[in-house]
Amino acid sequence: MKVFEIQDGFGLDHLKSATRDVPEPGPGQVLVRVAACSLNYRDLLTVEGVYNPRQPLPLVPLSDGAGRVESTGPGVSRVKEGDRVAGIFAQKWLGGDPAPEVRRSTLGGPLDGMLAEYALLSEEGVVHVPEHLSDEEAACLPCAGVTAWHALMSDRPVKPGDVVLALGTGGVSIFALQFANLAGARVIITSSSDEKLERARHLGAWGTVNYKTEPEWHRRVMEMTDGQGADHVVEVGGAGTLERSFKAARIGGTVSAIGQLSGARTELTVNYIFMKSLHVQGIFVGGRDLFEAMNRAVAQHGMRPVVDRVFPFDQAAEAFKLMKEAGHFGKIVIRV
Repeated sequence: MKVFEIQDGFGLDHLKSATRDVPEPGPGQVLVRVAACSLNYRDLLTVEGVYNPRQPLPLVPLSDGAGRVESTGPGVSRVKEGDRVAGIFAQKWLGGDPAPEVRRSTLGGPLDGMLAEYALLSEEGVVHVPEHLSDEEAACLPCAGVTAWHALMSDRPVKPGDVVLALGTGGVSIFALQFANLAGARVIITSSSDEKLERARHLGAWGTVNYKTEPEWHRRVMEMTDGQGADHVVEVGGAGTLERSFKAARIGGTVSAIGQLSGARTELTVNYIFMKSLHVQGIFVGGRDLFEAMNRAVAQHGMRPVVDRVFPFDQAAEAFKLMKEAGHFGKIVIRV
């Protein structure tokens, strides 16, 4: 089978095509013929050696993928041949809080990921995908979709009339926009591109802020909310945006810390957290239970993930370059 591997070093120059034997599923395993996979920022950091510099190589990257069950091993009962499925991000995270071994069971590092013609997964580590979605749309769900769902619908679920602030227009933030709209919330989206902000408005964004022309964007958020602030902040920026996210949140609001697009380390004024009684939660994707709950909502509402661009399999490196340039709106997909 054809795969892409990070081979003899880190960096996009070391992402190369290769050939491996098609694996045979053992007890409790399923072989998935991958139809499409999608990129997350974590995948770019993995290829560049930033996410885990000690990651053993070679490694097949990408955590997200969807396809059909090609064959099953002995004892498999959750799925059958021909079922359309997606792999869950952490193969051992079935529900509840993550146990320590969860971090060692994530696809695309340390385990081989989905950028291959076939993927060997645990039967417990796959879910059925909503029937109305294309393969490319289904491939967007495992990380970005579940992360946004976890942030907005888990411990302190968003309510009708709430204000949700989502930073940027990447995969997680656009999913957050869609899920918040389903819940009847009002969404404010930030971007440095007026064109992307216009696209967000067409998707239902209630308010938009260009953080390039308004670098103190938290003030604009406070103005739009009559000085109250956002009930929920989907914080994907990290070091460079976290303090402004605290400032933009309402008293008693929730800030979901998800990404590090603007860096991982900063000096932080912590008094915003206790003076505003903020609920700050770290979001590490989510378990299978959240994935299945999200899929029920996606199916019920006929929701479709936003796919910005689809690359053919042999242009996988070009897909990573687009991710690095931050030129996308929603998700970047590779058709296998």
